[in-house]
Amino acid sequence: MKTIQWFPGHMAKAVRMMEENLKLCDAVAFVLDARAPASSFNPRLADMVGAKPVLFILNKGDLADGGADMAVSSMQRAGRAAVKIAAASRGALRPLTAAMESVCAEKRARLAEKGVNKPVRFLIAGIPNTGKSTVINLLAGGKKAQVGDKAGVTRAKQWVRCGAFELLDTPGTMPPSLADQRHARRLAYLGSVNDDILDREEVALALLEELWEKYPAALAERYGISGGTPLGMYEALCKRRGFVLRGNDYDYSRGAAALLDDLRKGRLGRICLDGEDDLREVGLV
Repeated sequence: MKTIQWFPGHMAKAVRMMEENLKLCDAVAFVLDARAPASSFNPRLADMVGAKPVLFILNKGDLADGGADMAVSSMQRAGRAAVKIAAASRGALRPLTAAMESVCAEKRARLAEKGVNKPVRFLIAGIPNTGKSTVINLLAGGKKAQVGDKAGVTRAKQWVRCGAFELLDTPGTMPPSLADQRHARRLAYLGSVNDDILDREEVALALLEELWEKYPAALAERYGISGGTPLGMYEALCKRRGFVLRGNDYDYSRGAAALLDDLRKGRLGRICLDGEDDLREVGLV
């Protein structure tokens, strides 16, 4: 499979913008994908934060299994503030605001000592398509930030007032170099890399191999797959879904699109592709 790299020009501009605006913020919230919390962490953004308080928000928790809970527990044991939520659900508001208040408690106390009553400012950061704008809309109680299911929807910064907080929404930003291609592939599976630059059929083959290793029951239930080579599983998927062309050739393009859509929409069940070794590799534990 060819190397996956994606760092368009607007991302370099976004990194510079974040560096300039960090001094205006009291704390930082990194939004991660709960299905791949290590893969969706951008260490370069963390390097910019310095001593500011940080909260890690593992979003899309409704699509993740117990691996995401393990990640939260491991990060907390390592001294990091972390919470798992599904920002598309209003029920996520209470645990999220509680986690944010905990992170900025010292800042609030210092302001209170000075008799200052003003919102605490959070910079909301993360890679594309982790749900940063959905998190902001949850906190704001309405549609304040643009939301989409395609990587790279947010292109400019925007300040949003949310009660006791002010939030700076920032564009999703990838590392300039995706050094670990295992993590890069997982981001491709989940839609954090622009599909237009990918060979989706190669991505589908890699995904089938990884899912058969970790979630064979999901493939068996959804597509009737009972093992074999990645190509054999791919063809079984196409046959099951009726993606067959004239001459009995398989429509691999439609098969790849269906597999990726099923994964991203949760039709394959709850998953978490990253383990503790992945968290350790990126420095989260």
